[in-house]
Amino acid sequence: MLPSPSGARATPGHLHTHKWRGRIGLSMVASLSVLAGMTDAIGFMASGDFVSFMSGNTTRLAVAISDGDLGLTLRLVILVATFVAGNALGIVVSRFGGRRALPLLLCIATLLCGAAAWPYETQLPALLATIIAMGMLNAAVEEVNGLPVGLTYVTGALSRFGRGLGRWMLGERRNGWRVQLVPWTGMFAGAVIGALLEHHLGLKALFVSGLLAGALGLLSLKIPRRWQLGYMPR
Repeated sequence: MLPSPSGARATPGHLHTHKWRGRIGLSMVASLSVLAGMTDAIGFMASGDFVSFMSGNTTRLAVAISDGDLGLTLRLVILVATFVAGNALGIVVSRFGGRRALPLLLCIATLLCGAAAWPYETQLPALLATIIAMGMLNAAVEEVNGLPVGLTYVTGALSRFGRGLGRWMLGERRNGWRVQLVPWTGMFAGAVIGALLEHHLGLKALFVSGLLAGALGLLSLKIPRRWQLGYMPR
């Protein structure tokens, strides 16, 4: 359950709008998390590198440095820096696109399909394009009804869920903490799908991710403009 508005604006009509804006937003979060989990599983299985889970790549980077593995260290530095650049590019595309999800998701779809079409012998460019796409994805939804959400990482969601569970055990009845399982569930389900696809298609499975990103972009046209402005980063 998402937090409810309070005060003078909490009229029945406003509560109804608030509820549906939350439901649609969480549906978008779940769908985008499936996309992130699918893409991360495909990228990891095809290359051995995470394409959205930068906490894992950061730990691997530290281990590579301690082992004196300069080649792996350089590779992981590039991957992490590329993800940061992707996040920055996502904000730029979002602003130039009028803070609409469609232009952003079409750019992501193009990057993923381009990565899938790249020759397998030269994998790094495809990997970097995928990482940029996953960084950009975080600009698609940043919050729903004031509740922060993550799309390509779920550690924060699990942490917020756990803290909410602790407060609930102490008798506090705050809303919002249970929905943190939405992005985790979406990412887990997407990763299972991505792993199955990669087994059959290899890196070409990114075509499916690209098609899903494009389809979600088209579906976003059904979301009221004012609601999209509330979901996306300012």
